[in-house]
Amino acid sequence: MNILVTGGAGYIGSHAARFLAASGHEVWAYDDLSQGHAAACDVRRLIVADVRDQDALRQALRSHGIETVFHFAGSALVGDSVGNPSKYYDNNVRASLSLLEAMRLERVNTLIFSSTCAVYGDCSADPISEREPLTPINPYGVTKRVVERAIEDYSKAYGIAGVVFRYFNAAGAALDGSHGEDHSPETHLIPLTLQCALGRRTSVCIYGNDYPTSDGTCVRDYIHVEDLVDAHAAALHHAIEGQCLHLNLGTGSGYTVRQVIDACQEVVGRSLPVEIGPRRHGDPHRLVADPALAIQKLDWRPHRSDLKTIVESAWNWHRRHPDGYK
Repeated sequence: MNILVTGGAGYIGSHAARFLAASGHEVWAYDDLSQGHAAACDVRRLIVADVRDQDALRQALRSHGIETVFHFAGSALVGDSVGNPSKYYDNNVRASLSLLEAMRLERVNTLIFSSTCAVYGDCSADPISEREPLTPINPYGVTKRVVERAIEDYSKAYGIAGVVFRYFNAAGAALDGSHGEDHSPETHLIPLTLQCALGRRTSVCIYGNDYPTSDGTCVRDYIHVEDLVDAHAAALHHAIEGQCLHLNLGTGSGYTVRQVIDACQEVVGRSLPVEIGPRRHGDPHRLVADPALAIQKLDWRPHRSDLKTIVESAWNWHRRHPDGYK
C-alpha cells in the first residue's frame, strides 16, 4: 500500500513510518521540519512541506499514488494552547481541513488520525471509555475534537474511511535504540527525568503531591510508542469506507508520577534530584484509558508497555543520543 505520513519526522510519526516501511508498504513522510527531524526519516522519502499547503499535498498524494494517510502533524501542548490558541486552530484545524480537502479532491479514501484523551476534558470516569462525553477544556483538546468531527462528516458525505485514535501518554523509544523522543521544549516526564541523569537538567519537578492517590501524585496511563504504532498498522485492516471509528489507545492501568521517577532512578542506577511544585491548573488526579474497544476491534494488545520496558527503552535512546537527532 502507498502511504503518506504527515508529521513523519516527529516522535510518533517517524516510528510509524519506519514500522510501515519494514512491513512492506511504500511510505513517504510529509513534514515541514518545524518540530520534526530529518534524521528521524528515510530522507529519500521525505517531502518537506506544510500540511496547510494544499497544492503541495495534492501533488504528493497524486504523484505517489497515495491510498492511505496517517495524520500525526499538529501541535500538542495543553499549556501552550491556552496561551496561544491561534497556533492550535491553525496547526490542528486549518491544516487538517486542508488535508481532508486534498484527500477528497484526489480521491484518497482512508485516514488514520492522531487524536488525544484531552477530548474528554475533566472526565471523572475511571477508566475512560469511548462512551464518555466529549467536553474538552483547553484549546488543544477542542481543536482535536473539531478535527474528529470534520473526519466524521467527511466520512459520511464523501466515503472516507476514518480511524481516530485517542492517545493517553505515549512514551518510550524504539527497542533497538534507533528512534526516540527529541522535543524542544521537552515537556514529558520520562525524558525530563532522564535528562537529569545525563546532567542536562538540575532537577525534575513534581507538580503537586497532595492528590487523592496512593502517594499524592497524579496517575497517568503510559503506552509504549511501538505498541501505539502496532495499533495504527492494525487499523489499516479495519478502516471501513464511509465510517469513522474512535478508539482509545492506552493500557488500562496507570502509574503515579513518583512511581515513574522511581523507575527511572532504578534504571539509571542512582537517585535523581526531585523538587515539589504547586499543582498545575487543570491537571486531573487520574487519567487511565479503557482500551477494550481497540483490543476487540483491532485484535491488538500493548505488549511492551510495562513501566520498566518503557523506561529502559527511553534510557537506551537518551544515553546514546544525548543531543537527540542533532
